[in-house]
Amino acid sequence: MSEQVVMDLLKAVALFFLNPVWLVAIVAAVGLGYFRVKRERRSFHVRLHPGLTEMKRLLAESWMPALVLSVLISGIGLTVDASWLVLVSALSILSMITFYYQSASPVYFAALAFFGLYAIQQFAGDFTVRGWLPGDVDLFGEMALTVPVIAGLLLIAEGFFVRKQTADYASPFLTKTNRGLRAAAFKSKRLWLVPVVFLVPGDFMSAFAPYWPQFTLGATAFSFVPVPLIIGFSQVARASFPDMLFPKMGQAIGWLGVLLIVIGGIAWWVPIMGWIALIIGVVGRMMISIIVAVKERKGGFVAAPQTAGVVIAGILPESPGEKLGLVPGECIKSVNGIQVSNEKELYDAIQVNAAHCRLQVIGRDGEVRLMQQVLFRHDHHRLGLLVVR
Repeated sequence: MSEQVVMDLLKAVALFFLNPVWLVAIVAAVGLGYFRVKRERRSFHVRLHPGLTEMKRLLAESWMPALVLSVLISGIGLTVDASWLVLVSALSILSMITFYYQSASPVYFAALAFFGLYAIQQFAGDFTVRGWLPGDVDLFGEMALTVPVIAGLLLIAEGFFVRKQTADYASPFLTKTNRGLRAAAFKSKRLWLVPVVFLVPGDFMSAFAPYWPQFTLGATAFSFVPVPLIIGFSQVARASFPDMLFPKMGQAIGWLGVLLIVIGGIAWWVPIMGWIALIIGVVGRMMISIIVAVKERKGGFVAAPQTAGVVIAGILPESPGEKLGLVPGECIKSVNGIQVSNEKELYDAIQVNAAHCRLQVIGRDGEVRLMQQVLFRHDHHRLGLLVVR
């Protein structure tokens, strides 16, 4: 018996890792890194982070929120139909294949899968797969409560990721201003893989693993089903710095998730409120992206060329520039007492005293400060700075 239980657990783990969402997510994350490196090298002839950074962080940043989500969803008893999970997975794969991560918010997947099931009921009610019938899914019953609440929880997780983990990996690139000059903008395109354990009524897992953990409530059996979900994010910042824009955006997404949970909770008494909650979630998430995009396009560039010195667009990790505490948007006015106005003058001034570098820097707030750093032979010859040129 114990050997059979172990085999069932191994089968379930294998099914999870063979899920197409998991496999496509790995390929998509590698692609994200490849295109980011290509864009950075086109602008600065050097990449900011290694090309596999996105792939390495695919699950590293999300396992703890995934654990919390699993405990909340399964602990509260929010059940979903297996067909909804299948549609969510299919929509996730479609989003990753297109690389259009503006559409990869979990509220879009949750709502489209929900209304997709309703469309199947209306236009293909006789459709059946292994005994499953569209009419078996009660979209005006428990699903009207559980799907909006789950979507709200996933929105809160998305807001957390956007607030905490997008600004540090925003990728700078050079683009032309209206005056034909070259300024820096910052693009954050991220993908998180969030493995969540769902409660599914029926013997969904028993067909693959007869000894997979189940429990019975009344006359209904429930299975714990691990499903890899993806959360994607894509946004360009140019009128604001990433470390100022993205945390605010993440906070707005998180509060939208709270609103969705509150409205969805009313579906316990008024099921149609669950439908309304999903529509509000989709429209609200779209409005957050649209408002931010319009504001950033209309505003000027925060990292534009200045006559006073050389503007920083990015800093290589573990470089002298990072040790100095420099940040994108600051302007280097002079190096070793020599005024600089372009990248070549910056490099020449550094070579005046290759062992000890003294900088006069204009901060984002306009205040001037003096900084100095000892340079070693293995350090980057331009302090590890990506500059607007």
